[in-house]
Amino acid sequence: MVNVHLTQSEADALIAMEKHRLDNERYLYPTAGSLVVPLQSPDKREQFLLDMSRGRIDLVKGKYQTRARQTIVLVRLDFGGAPHRNPDDEEIGSPHLHLYREGYGDKWAYPVPAEHFPRLSDLGGTLDDFMQFCRVTVPPYIERGLFT
Repeated sequence: MVNVHLTQSEADALIAMEKHRLDNERYLYPTAGSLVVPLQSPDKREQFLLDMSRGRIDLVKGKYQTRARQTIVLVRLDFGGAPHRNPDDEEIGSPHLHLYREGYGDKWAYPVPAEHFPRLSDLGGTLDDFMQFCRVTVPPYIERGLFT
């Protein structure tokens, strides 16, 4: 069986690692539903996924996340939804940021750091800020519609 758990130092290294687009494909930002975009490390040894999703009814609700090794959520930004209750019973309002934490995966949320996410009311700008936060240094081409 494949080990899907990371040590904190492994997760921190993956979060800090540069991530590049695989090719020059153009992706359409989801108006509703989700989009998964593959990414890779500069040396092509690590593969990542960038997920974007928006609510089907409430278009202001959504998430951006990066995953490593197909299933391990490294960073997730939830916006427009309900507050999150952490394992210690602390409630974190929306929007909030999930960071991988050894032994808990993505179950811990934190207030969104304003210095990294100054444009939370702009979905497209927030996506750019999220990719910068996650070290997507060669971002994919994402065509944005009227409501992003």
